[in-house]
Amino acid sequence: MRIIVLAGGLSTERDVSLSSGAGICRTLREKGHDAFLLDPFLGLPDAGDDLEAVFKRPDAGLGIASGIRSTEPDLEAVKACREDKSDCFFGANVIELCRLADIVFMGLHGDVGENGKLQASFDVLGIRYTGPSSLGCALSMDKEITKVIFEANQIPTPKGTWMKKSASDHSLASTGLSLPLVVKPCSGGSSIGVYFAHTEEEFDQAVRESFRYEDEIIIEEYIKGRELACGVIDGKALPVIEICPKNGWFDYANKYQDGMTEEICPARIPEETALRIQNIAEKAFKALKLDVYARADFLLTEDGSIYCLEYNSLPGMTAASLLPKEAKAAGIEFGDLCELLIEKSMDARYRG
Repeated sequence: MRIIVLAGGLSTERDVSLSSGAGICRTLREKGHDAFLLDPFLGLPDAGDDLEAVFKRPDAGLGIASGIRSTEPDLEAVKACREDKSDCFFGANVIELCRLADIVFMGLHGDVGENGKLQASFDVLGIRYTGPSSLGCALSMDKEITKVIFEANQIPTPKGTWMKKSASDHSLASTGLSLPLVVKPCSGGSSIGVYFAHTEEEFDQAVRESFRYEDEIIIEEYIKGRELACGVIDGKALPVIEICPKNGWFDYANKYQDGMTEEICPARIPEETALRIQNIAEKAFKALKLDVYARADFLLTEDGSIYCLEYNSLPGMTAASLLPKEAKAAGIEFGDLCELLIEKSMDARYRG
């Protein structure tokens, strides 16, 4: 198959996305596919007149992936690299190459790519892509909507509320919640812009800092518990994985810097607890109108209470990421997983 792997973009998770996309592209080429890694924002200005030849390029576009830094990317610097300085999200030759491909593998994370806008554009343009539909992406990306859907479907989730930057009152009292609290952007990912507040002063600072990323934020009760995740493919849950940061919590640095976190799959929890988490993951997957694949994040407290925090519609896809590790525990190697996600995407939308 001719496959464009989209990665990068203008999300705060840009570096993570490029790492995912590079791994996907390499393994698809090893599987015999004509795969090419492409940044949808920067595009491919040097594609030449023969766009079909791009799929046979020996470098496979992998030069754009330089690894994950310990800090979030400078998006203004990325914008400055764009040759045409256009305000259009799509860079040179992106739409044309995606239309030539048999399918586009979505290696994007966060913002445009995971919020459903890109999927909706591709639906209109007749471009086939992997992963959930535009609706599932939009619902799961917005943590306010996710929380409303979870509560309406009796999916256990931390108590919380949301706050808009335009509101006149940003005080702790206005939330109706008690400290300690977690403050985070409504649509962010990779734990960027997430703050813990144990005092009113910390809360005020957390609100200010979180508003730097988005104009709407989520405020939730702080729950102490073990960090777990559970991927779902085609509506069926994978084995639960346990996340054990060596220091602190599963923040941006611990997520993506080598040796910072131990990830154990299957998780070291009772079988009955694992089944409960898998059942909740499948129920939430359905409630959020997700299809093909996604990954849910959980907390498990000492008394056995389970809380579903959120859903990632395009989770990390390096061989060392959580969902591929879960798949491997289920007997699915990384290359086979990438092909499986293509097949499930084709079945979900493009085959009668």
